[in-house]
Amino acid sequence: MAEYRAYTVGLNGHFIGFDAFECSDDPEAIKMAKRMIDGHAIELWQGERFVVRLESPGEVRPPQSNARER
Repeated sequence: MAEYRAYTVGLNGHFIGFDAFECSDDPEAIKMAKRMIDGHAIELWQGERFVVRLESPGEVRPPQSNARER
């Protein structure tokens, strides 16, 4: 079993909390993290390895500036 952390991402892009849990593999951990989505995106990590970012369907994010568009 591997340890994973599901970080809740605030509207400003910073982590505002996390849940740690153990799973046998990435697909199982992704299923678990999907259950944690509640209005904010979730970033799933296994140690220092980024696994996936799961967006909340109802999340409203502020517009981001893109220097290339100017």
